[in-house]
Amino acid sequence: MNRRLFMTQAALGASALVNADASPLFRSADTRKLGIALVGLGTYSTVQLGPALQHTERCRLAGIVTGTPAKAQEWMAKYNIPKENVYNYQTFDRIADNPNIDIVYVVLPNSMHAEYVIRAAKAGKHVICEKPMGLNVGECEQMVQACKKAGVKLSVGYRLYFEPHHLEVRRLAQSQELGTVKLMETALGFSMANPNSWRLNKQMGGGGAIMDLGVYAIQGARRTIGEDPIAVTAQGFVRDKTIFKDIYESMFFQMEFPGGALSNSTTTYTSYVDRLHATTGHEWFGLQPSFNATGAKGDSSKGKIDLATPPFQQIRQMDAFAATIINNTDPVASAAEGIKDLHIIDAIVRSADTGRRIEIDWKRV
Repeated sequence: MNRRLFMTQAALGASALVNADASPLFRSADTRKLGIALVGLGTYSTVQLGPALQHTERCRLAGIVTGTPAKAQEWMAKYNIPKENVYNYQTFDRIADNPNIDIVYVVLPNSMHAEYVIRAAKAGKHVICEKPMGLNVGECEQMVQACKKAGVKLSVGYRLYFEPHHLEVRRLAQSQELGTVKLMETALGFSMANPNSWRLNKQMGGGGAIMDLGVYAIQGARRTIGEDPIAVTAQGFVRDKTIFKDIYESMFFQMEFPGGALSNSTTTYTSYVDRLHATTGHEWFGLQPSFNATGAKGDSSKGKIDLATPPFQQIRQMDAFAATIINNTDPVASAAEGIKDLHIIDAIVRSADTGRRIEIDWKRV
């Protein structure tokens, strides 16, 4: 296969997968936009979600929840948000009386996810919860039950489920176009040396880089291969104990898959790394950078994987969730996926803590 032909086929394949995964966007004649309220106006909401909502087709930025009055004024002026759609953490539950808000997007420290997902569900609002879904599986199951009881939908903020380059590497792996994947490497890390960051607080963040960045490395392997791991082995390291207390600074972990594939992954708060690489023998494909929110670049043994992407990865993510509400279908980035990732993270941490290989019995979890 020549280089140009591979690039063309890759583009067509990714386009088909994007449309398949986001198909609810194209099925309904209902073109109304659902109102989203962002809960927490930190960096992710400010730099990614707020701007992305200016480009969405099925949803819009309708409201905000913040404990900082100055931020509320800034967002109201910038995005023309009416005062009646602005809440703080004490008045949050009044959102139940606001018909202009259909979806609540929880973008808070990990330890606050469960509380606000449950409160949003009780208010009768559909919910997107930023990753990781919760601090542990038990919390996540409470969130699922609350949403089920309230009759609302729950999704996890997995933007890469809809990103064209990630859809393409999934297609390459699962179609076996370049052969069967035998080995995978996934890695994500950056320097996090601020001891005041909530991400380094075990009670608030849940466990450091493996909780914050591990989801990407885990999903990069399991969703590319199309299987869930049956066993993990992990190693945890702390070099600077003055900054990293009660959490691992870096973690390396290996996952074994039922079809025979193996993966080796890295998450770290010490250095920048961002890579997905799959090999099938003589052939290979991958993304570098892979997981960051500013865009992926792909390559393979047959040519570049260079696909058109929207200005913000979250556009398709949020539009797809809005479409599931309008069409009454199940979210692609489901709560079940969020719980699955936390089961795997739990096994990784137990392996690092004990030095043992941990098997995962999916029939019992």
